[in-house]
Formats: sequence, C-alpha cells, structure tokens
Amino acid sequence: MRSIILAIESSCDETSASVIVNGKVLNNIIATQAMHQKYGGVVPELASRAHQQNIVAVIKEAMDDAHILPTDLDAIAFTRGPGLLGSLLVGTSFAKGLALALDKPLIEVNHMQAHVLAHFIDDPQPAFPFLCLTVSGGHTQIVLVEDHLKMKVIGETQDDAVGEAFDKAAKIMGLPYPGGPLIDKYAKLGNPKAFKFSQTSMPGLDFSFSGIKTQFMYFLRDEVAKNPNFIEERLNDICASIQEHLVTMLVSRLEEASEQTGIKQIAIAGGVSANSGLRNRLNGMAPKKGWNVYIPAFEYCTDNAAMIAIAAYYKFRAGDFTGLDVTPLVRMPI
Repeated sequence: MRSIILAIESSCDETSASVIVNGKVLNNIIATQAMHQKYGGVVPELASRAHQQNIVAVIKEAMDDAHILPTDLDAIAFTRGPGLLGSLLVGTSFAKGLALALDKPLIEVNHMQAHVLAHFIDDPQPAFPFLCLTVSGGHTQIVLVEDHLKMKVIGETQDDAVGEAFDKAAKIMGLPYPGGPLIDKYAKLGNPKAFKFSQTSMPGLDFSFSGIKTQFMYFLRDEVAKNPNFIEERLNDICASIQEHLVTMLVSRLEEASEQTGIKQIAIAGGVSANSGLRNRLNGMAPKKGWNVYIPAFEYCTDNAAMIAIAAYYKFRAGDFTGLDVTPLVRMPI
C-alpha cells in the first residue's frame, strides 16, 4: 500500500516536520528555540509563539526537500501528546487545518510511542519483544514493546524524570540550560568515583529522582561552605560522579526488568539516550548479559518529526486514523 505522510512534531520547544514515503524517512527538519536558554528552562508561552512563527517554514522545507506536493500526501500526522498544551495546540491545529483543506486522513501519534519507534527508522532494528528505556526531560519509563503498536509501561518514575534531574543538577552548579549535555561533556574529563551518593529505594521497577536532587544540592552546599571554589575546582569530577549515579539508577532497573521478563533485546530512547555515559554503560554490559543493545542515532534521540513519521507509517498500515474533533493531551499514556 502506497503511503506518503507528512509528520509534524511540536510537543515542546522544537518545531519539526518530516516526510515518509512507504516507510522510508526522507528528511527530518527541525527548528530549535534558543531563547529559552536565558530563562534556564522552556517557557511554555514563548515556545507556543515560536511554533506559530516556525511551523509554515519548517513544513515547506520538508515538502520541498522531498519534492512532494500537498496533493501527493496520503495522510497528515501530528503529535497529540504528551507535551506542553500551547505547543501541542499549534501542531494539532495546523495538521487538522491541512487535513481538512486537502481532504486527507489524520493520524494522531503518542510522543512517547514515537520515541520507541525511532528504532525502526534505520537498521539495525530490535526484534519483538524488547525492552525500551525511554528517558527524557519529562519521562522515565521502562516499556515492554510487543509490536509496533502494542506497548506496556512496566516501570516509571514516581516523581521527576531523569532528564530533569540532570538539568537541575547542572543549574545548581551554575551551568547554563540545557545542562544535561554539559554534564555529559565535563563528565568525560572527570573521575566518576570521586563522590558517592546514596540510592533511592523504590518498589518494583519504578524510579524516583527527587531525592537525589535534594541530596546533590546539600552536598554542594556543604562542600562550598568549606571551599568557596569547590565547584570550579572539581567541576569535572562532580559531573562525572552525578552522571555515574544517575546512569546506575537507570541501568540497575533495566537490568532487573530484563531478568524478570527474560528479554535480552534492550533499547533506549528519548533525549537522555544521547548521553554518552548511558550509551557506554549499556554497550559495556551487553556482552556480559547476553544483550542485544539498540541505540538510536543522535538526531532521533531528541524531539523530532522523523519518529512521528515512522509511528504514523505503522498506524497508517493499520488504518488507525483520527477525526477532526481531536484535541491535544498534555498527559497521554502509552
């Protein structure tokens, strides 16, 4: 069945569009919003305004690059949620208007499912069933993936996401936003065993990151009281140590999930899957655990429309369309 689909992503602060033809992603156009850096985090109102400014140009670039006319499209896909309401509204409204104008079917996509399905954009691809650790600024989940459109969360954070913990730790150290990538950068130059932090105990396969943020804040407060230049002098070691701790929290739960389910097909997805510490740890564990580890390309880790496109492709094949009365969902479980 022929399928040419335009996909739109606008869940947070990236405006993105992608064209997928018969399951092959042709492009992945992304407009970022640098203005949030000076505020130390994403400002929802500014994000939604920027989406309005960027969306027409981004979609036009994707269509032109793919040499596709609007009339060639077989469907329009968009991120319904989860995400920021104002940002989601821009993408949802544009997709609905375009679908109505062209009389084309509409496909809603769950943002977190799309992160998982990013593994099917390129080879190698995981075999079913597999476990996917989805880690970002807003989510931390272990997902049991039984098919392209059949997934179940078997473990998740009960408070903050690991990406938020990375960014908060960076902010406490005075690093600019987004701080997670900077922690990763400095960690490569530091000793991950320099400082120790206690683990948070949670039942089952769930996570909790609120405690480590508080612990880290008090740790720095006490050390700076003894040496005002502590952060500047030991920045690399501090970053390496907090990254080592957070990665250990993630991997230990993933290891438990693999043992409980017997599944050795292991994948990671989401913005934090770009973290080199997490990638290196999983690749190092793979031979010892008998795991087949799948890590997406960097461009498919952060929010992007290519992952929305591949998710839409499988929904198109299943005939899973949505009506024009669809509205965004800030919270949208897998």
